[in-house]
Amino acid sequence: MAIINFGSINIDHVYQVDHFVQPGETLASTHYQTLLGGKGANQSIALAQAGADVRHVGSIHENDASFKQALIKKGVDCRGVKCSEVPSGHAIIQVTPSGENAIVLFGGANQTITAKTVMQALDDTRPSDWVLTQNETSSIEEVLRQAKENQLKVAFNPAPMSESVKQLPLDCVDLLIVNETEAAAITGKEEFEEIVTVFKEQWSHCEVIITLGKAGVMMLRKDDVIKVNAFTVDAVDTTAAGDTFIGYFLSAYSSHTDAKQALRRGCAASAIAVTREGAAQSIPSQKEVDRFLAKHAN
Repeated sequence: MAIINFGSINIDHVYQVDHFVQPGETLASTHYQTLLGGKGANQSIALAQAGADVRHVGSIHENDASFKQALIKKGVDCRGVKCSEVPSGHAIIQVTPSGENAIVLFGGANQTITAKTVMQALDDTRPSDWVLTQNETSSIEEVLRQAKENQLKVAFNPAPMSESVKQLPLDCVDLLIVNETEAAAITGKEEFEEIVTVFKEQWSHCEVIITLGKAGVMMLRKDDVIKVNAFTVDAVDTTAAGDTFIGYFLSAYSSHTDAKQALRRGCAASAIAVTREGAAQSIPSQKEVDRFLAKHAN
């Protein structure tokens, strides 16, 4: 069973700052790093670290091939990653002492995925395979439609959320993964109880996961609601916390692990990730997650 991830590969420019820059303000950074990132790349690495057979489909500038090699070293199958003349996607990330982040994103080569790319990537799939995608690349509609035509399970993380998401064939989605902000935007509701009601009434065709930050995570499955609390840790940097959760959860869940256990595993991996700086390099290994869960067995 494979997970085919149509996802972004970004070059993250990370600045440590005392606070988020304000309009008209010039703010000095205390530290700077250039790192591999992008929701797609982060989720592929998390999947691979969790033990999944993950195939990444994406694009990066030909001068940034070292970042593709970094994915391969993490265990990601990158035969679907093409080198382009278009500049790589990149992100400008501010990180405060409390671990919160603010991000400015440029799509670049991530927007060069075509319908032909999608068809080629899904040509040799099996019904037991999953497709994962986010909202940082082109041809998302083609990914959703072609995946369902191939009878594959589809997991969709509509981040960053935009109005265009609502125009996608969301009936093709089997598993929707959103945070509270994305959940509010996609349902058009602000109160959490109303958000849950909309998902229960209008999204009965799929399962919905709402990540709740320090409050944990909730999964809506037909008439079932599963809630798992977050682990208490000292956060350093929340970048890629959600991506880490998705990778570890989906790796377990797609392998038929009990939903609550898969959610707990995702939360554990995410808890470890936020205690480290950066995106991809903050994602823990299976052994680290196993040790963490053993330590927090009660």
